[in-house]
Amino acid sequence: MLTTSLAAPPTPLSARRRWTVLAVCALSMFLVGVDTTIVNVGLPEIGQGLDVGTRGLEWVVNAYTVVLASLLIVSGALADRFGRRRIFQCGLLVFGLASLACALAPSLGTLVAARAVQGIGASMLSPVALAIVVNAMPDPRERARAIGVWASIFGLSMAVGPVTGGALIAAFGWRSVFWINAPVILAALILVAVFVPESRAERARRLDLPGQVLLTVALCLFVGVLIEGPRIGWASPAALAGYALITAATAGFILVELRRSEPLMDLVLFRRPPFATAVLGAMAVFVALNASLLLNTLYLQHTRGWTPLATGAATLPMALGATLCAPLAGTLVGRLGPRRPLLLAGACTAAGGLCLTNLGQDTSVPLILLAYLLIGVGFGFANAPLTNTAVSGLPPSRAGVAGAITSTARQVGAAVGIAVAGGLVAGAGPAGLAAASRPGWLLVAACGLFLLVVARTSQPAAVDTP
Repeated sequence: MLTTSLAAPPTPLSARRRWTVLAVCALSMFLVGVDTTIVNVGLPEIGQGLDVGTRGLEWVVNAYTVVLASLLIVSGALADRFGRRRIFQCGLLVFGLASLACALAPSLGTLVAARAVQGIGASMLSPVALAIVVNAMPDPRERARAIGVWASIFGLSMAVGPVTGGALIAAFGWRSVFWINAPVILAALILVAVFVPESRAERARRLDLPGQVLLTVALCLFVGVLIEGPRIGWASPAALAGYALITAATAGFILVELRRSEPLMDLVLFRRPPFATAVLGAMAVFVALNASLLLNTLYLQHTRGWTPLATGAATLPMALGATLCAPLAGTLVGRLGPRRPLLLAGACTAAGGLCLTNLGQDTSVPLILLAYLLIGVGFGFANAPLTNTAVSGLPPSRAGVAGAITSTARQVGAAVGIAVAGGLVAGAGPAGLAAASRPGWLLVAACGLFLLVVARTSQPAAVDTP
């Protein structure tokens, strides 16, 4: 989530101004998170409105996440070069215009294309805004608390998104979930212009266009094969061609990055076990979260016959757990290091997934809500220690790209979670959807168990460099 080089601000900011900057920049995370959760709970209505099935709906979500994942690092480099506030404002404008295009989309193809453009805008929001915040908060402990608050914004957006989305759909239809972005974007543009100082890197690194193209191709092909594999057949000529192209693009990306003096991704970082496992852990957390959200939406609306509003309300325990535990995780990381919150994150996520491995058509609602609460608590405890583990012990010149790679891994995990969960239930009718989703809940539990492995490789105490 950070850019490559975080230059100190020209003049120190007061404590009040620093936390005001955090509040304003966190609005972008809120916008991105709300948009994700609003769209998720509205997928069945979008499918009915545009006459598309589950596989098409997966593209509505993943066109956004794949583009976002592909461009996070280059957006950070552009912000270093041209100014973080300027790129942030451009991201808001692009995101807003793409939201209008989504609201007016007459077909699936137009909606998917507009969602991809939304991903371009979003890539200029979260990582750039967090770089602004870190730049404004040089104290490591204050920064750890700020990251915890930052992470809690996504939990809050989860609470607002599904319920607001359900209410909007009930009153105005699915297109209203995109119209709602307009007032948030307008408020953000005004607040950024008033409160957020401009900042740049002392030395902006060069853009790596070959690496950027190869990364985008590899991610798009990988997610595309995951989504379309059940339809075309995993051993079909088209799938085999996809595997070959993914391998070639990935190999080309690695070769290009290893030979460049200023690569898009510093692959040498993966030689550090804490960093490598933190990146995989970040991916696992978002696989679990996004698989849970999609399976929840389809199960409650298709199998149980719940309305979008009721489905959104069911995610409140998940959102509550994430919102309350994220800032607590930041505090724990600042005091005790990342290991303990990661252990809590892994245990809660695994327990939440295991609660639903025998999901049926008449599973008790309290058990479902308990599972969502545990997954939300796991998500809340995971993000701050994973970010801390990824950047611990690194100088500022490398901590930025380490954070950006971790953020990219989160979005890749989101795309994989949607693709895998959607593939499991794509051919299932309402009566068989619960049984078809059980492997998805096992996947959620496995992601939680993997976080326990990540905890073992993390530093026992917080390590940070000012």
